[in-house]
Order: sequence, then C-alpha cells, then structure tokens
Amino acid sequence: MSTPAVVEFRNVSKVFNHGTAREFRALDDISFAIEDKPGFGEFIAIVGPSGCGKSTILNLIQGFPDVYPPTRGEVLVRGTSVAGPGRDRGMIFQKYSSFPNLTVLENVTFGLEINDDELGLSEAQIVEVALDWIAKVGLKGHEAKYPHQLSGGQQQRVAIARTLALKPPILLMDEPFSALDEPTRFDMQRLIMELWHSVETTVFIITHSIAEAVFLGDRIWVMTKAPGRIGREFIHEIPYTRRADPIDVQENRSFKDVVGEIGRAFRELEKA
Repeated sequence: MSTPAVVEFRNVSKVFNHGTAREFRALDDISFAIEDKPGFGEFIAIVGPSGCGKSTILNLIQGFPDVYPPTRGEVLVRGTSVAGPGRDRGMIFQKYSSFPNLTVLENVTFGLEINDDELGLSEAQIVEVALDWIAKVGLKGHEAKYPHQLSGGQQQRVAIARTLALKPPILLMDEPFSALDEPTRFDMQRLIMELWHSVETTVFIITHSIAEAVFLGDRIWVMTKAPGRIGREFIHEIPYTRRADPIDVQENRSFKDVVGEIGRAFRELEKA
C-alpha cells in the first residue's frame, strides 16, 4: 500500500467574499501532491506576483479558520482532510510573532507546554528541549531577554526555535526573511538550511527573492497572477545547494542562469 502524500491539493479553488461586490478569486483549480521522502524532507519555494494566492495556499494547509475551507476541492495532509490548525504543521510569518511579554526561553517553551499532553514531557524536559533549540539558533545567553531587546534577525530566530522545537513534519514559512537586511538574510538562509537537515521536515516557503528560492528550494513554483495557479514548476533545473553557503553559491554562473530562467518565466506569467 502506497504512503499518502505529505500534502495534497485536489482541484482547490478559493473565493473570498463570495457573492458580494468584494468577491475575489484567489486560487483557481490547483492540484499537486508532495510525496513523502524519508530522510530527505523536500523544500518547496513559491514565487509569484503580489495577490496571486501564495499565502492562501499556506493558510489552507495550516487550516486557519479565516481562510479554510477551500471554496472548491480538497486539502489533505497525510491522506486526511485538514480539519484545522495542528502541531504537525508549524508556521513562521513575515512579521515577528514572539509574545512580547515572554522571555526568549518562555517563548520557546510555550508551544511545548500547550502540547504537553501529546508530547508527554516533564517540566525539566521542556526546559531542556527549549534550551537546546535556543542554542541551535544561536541565541545561547539571550534566554532571559524579551523580544524588544533583540534585533529583527534574533526575533526571527526565536520564532524558528519555538516552531522547530515541536518538530513539525510540515513547516510553512510566509516570507520569513523579507524584513531583514541582506547580510542577516544570508545568515538566516544558512540557519534554516542547517536546521532543516536535522529535522527532515517538508517545507513550503513563500519568497519574493528568486535567488533565495533557488538556493533553498528543491522545487520552485512560479504562480500566475490572480486567480492563482501553478504556472511553471522547476525541479531538475535547480542546482544542488544543500550545505552550501548562500553567498558562494549565488556567485556561480549555473546558479545565475537558473535565476534568470525563472525570472523570465515570472515575467511571462505576469503578463499573460
């Protein structure tokens, strides 16, 4: 018996404000299946014009009630229709999402504590796991600080630690590095690549940077303008970048060639 896809969309369309003067069709008849790759964890990068439904795809996978369910079609995770948000799907947003009244340590332990019945961890084990992830994201020594005492890059590291501490099989990232300066962005790309290998999770990332998509992605979807569809998919063209440095890789001619090819596809679909 075959293993069900990690995430599957079956003819999914999403219309907001249906039947009103503000009706907007965000997605139109999208179908895909991301298969399980044990010991691998595929990285899917999504690029496309603003308003093309990129975030709607992630929000449907997560099952957020203000977006879910789809207007038509079906969204499945591991062969089961999505019923709402779950611990098996972690999400990292563009805006820093730490709790301002909690320290770094308290922010990272928060998710572990509210899932304690399922995880079965003692209080000491929760703190141990949290401290381990704080160290992994490079924030050792900052455990007692509050978010306002951290830089933007550090705040995003807290969000990554809080999310990955739960080891979600699916990680959803909605433009997580777009607000960061370029050197910090490169640092975060290195970090997420390293942590992704250790967790072996399936990742969906939305980005406006084609270079970032090529560096991080195993496959890249270029969306059409709204109503959004997957206009082009790139897999075999993408250079192997795992465990590589983003600055070094992006200087390679083969890397630049792929960025250029995807950029041309982006412009063609935007004009179509």
